[in-house]
Amino acid sequence: MLRAIIGSSLKLRFLVVPVAAGMILLGVTQLRHMPVDVLPEFTPPLVDIQTEALGLSAQEVEQLVTVPLEQDLLNGVAFLDQIRSESLPGLSRIELIFQPGTDVLAARQLVQERLIQAPGGIPNVSKAPIMLQPLSSTSRVMMVGLSSRDVSLIDMSVLARWKIRPRLMGVPGVANVAIWGQRERQLQVQIDPEKLSKLGVSLNQVMESTGNALWVSPLSFVEASTPGTAGFIDTPNQRLGIQHILPITTAKDLSQVRIEDTGAKAVRLGDVGRVVEDHQPLIGDAVVNDSPSLMLVIEKFPGANTLEVSRGVEAALDELRPGLSGVSVDTNLFRPAGLLESATRNLALALLGGLLLAAVLLGAFLLDWRVALISLVTIPLSLVAATFVLYLRGATFNTMVLAGLLVALAVVVDDAVVDIDNIGRRLRRQRQAQDREAGPPADEAPTAATILRASLEVRGPLLYATLIIAVSVAPLVFLGGLTGSFARPLVASYLLAVLASTVVALVVTPALAMLLLRRGPLERRQSPLVRWLDRGHAAALTRLVARPRLALGAVAVLAWPAWPCCPSSADAPCCRRCRTATC
Repeated sequence: MLRAIIGSSLKLRFLVVPVAAGMILLGVTQLRHMPVDVLPEFTPPLVDIQTEALGLSAQEVEQLVTVPLEQDLLNGVAFLDQIRSESLPGLSRIELIFQPGTDVLAARQLVQERLIQAPGGIPNVSKAPIMLQPLSSTSRVMMVGLSSRDVSLIDMSVLARWKIRPRLMGVPGVANVAIWGQRERQLQVQIDPEKLSKLGVSLNQVMESTGNALWVSPLSFVEASTPGTAGFIDTPNQRLGIQHILPITTAKDLSQVRIEDTGAKAVRLGDVGRVVEDHQPLIGDAVVNDSPSLMLVIEKFPGANTLEVSRGVEAALDELRPGLSGVSVDTNLFRPAGLLESATRNLALALLGGLLLAAVLLGAFLLDWRVALISLVTIPLSLVAATFVLYLRGATFNTMVLAGLLVALAVVVDDAVVDIDNIGRRLRRQRQAQDREAGPPADEAPTAATILRASLEVRGPLLYATLIIAVSVAPLVFLGGLTGSFARPLVASYLLAVLASTVVALVVTPALAMLLLRRGPLERRQSPLVRWLDRGHAAALTRLVARPRLALGAVAVLAWPAWPCCPSSADAPCCRRCRTATC
């Protein structure tokens, strides 16, 4: 099989080389659009349910909301692994963690079917449970601060809720925009108990009168004019819709509302307390630049590109700036995309520097620009091919993928150098034999046969070594939990890089050798650096073989810094190397 693959590569070399060049070009072009993140998705499939119950304490939320939902309603959902709950003042949160491999959309559907029955089992003071959007493992993609000296926090909250948040929710990849420090505009009747008692009015009367004053219901108006209709009036020619314009828009208007069931006395809301425009009591707040402000916490969907989401949010905020006069928008409070952009630039510079260093080292060791060029082409081709396969699979480029590629780099370099070095040595011997026999210059057929034999000599054993590496690493894919979430992308990128390196060595390296080395000079010129290393290695090896105890002692000295400081217990005195009293 190996003979057929290498032989086909030699025959189709004028097709293999352009395809390899196209792969490099396509990979470099498309990888710019690959999703980039710091860490892989490491959270199991989960569904987050939150229920708001303003005015209830944490104990009341636990008894009246969390326990009925958790034990009576959500317990027993198919494929459910764990249930976690948390009760806070005014808020109940329940996390449903499903078994690994469960489809999140199917899990959400199962939970939603249960939540339909929820309103009958929770108190009226609570709102209906809501199921949050699925979020990425790292969740927060950006924090935006809103501050102003001219605009009040209540007015900024109105802008953030009705203008900014809907626009940001429309950015592709944004799953949720939480507003920290939000102050909802409210008309509040702040009761004075002494006035309430003096006027003989109960608290329930005040609450009912206030609610009825702000209740918008067209039914009573419609019934008064056209019985049997609701929300519109029929005339002989057309149907007219009814729109109510609420006359109460300010605190002063609300203070003039008369309290119901007070008999002949005309008691208004303003008589029993202060009627003001204020906000709800805050459980927490947001502080930006040492002053109370608003903070927008933007969260993204699983697998969304952090860079694209961040840039989309910034573009949307730039579009909104003309309508946010007097409001300062700070997008640099928390922006992981900046770290990714800096890391990407540093990685590009490091790869460029590594490529140049590899070119210098290959030239210094091989002293043949053709052989060095072939090695220099196959190394990035293997890495680009592996990363391109990950891109086609929809994977995210993160630190674990990068770590897998770096670990595989040793195998990639070995495949690139060993094959072409053996091919060059075999061709050199063939030329020397032909020169001794005074035969004609090497034609295409003997050269192809020599390259084929040289590739088979090294590729057969290396293929077995590659299979052994793959089999030894494959069990890491089956790790579960958090460890498995981090290990799987590392192993996948490593195995793909090793596989791509093997394919390149079987297909591309022989084709390039046939094109560049068939007519080129192959004089044997040993590098001065190699001669110096050979002499040093021979001298050191001779001494170590004669004195094996010296070699063992050197290994022990080198391994000494890795010894544990206090192997027995954390309270034992540290060794002299640590130079501290305790571990």
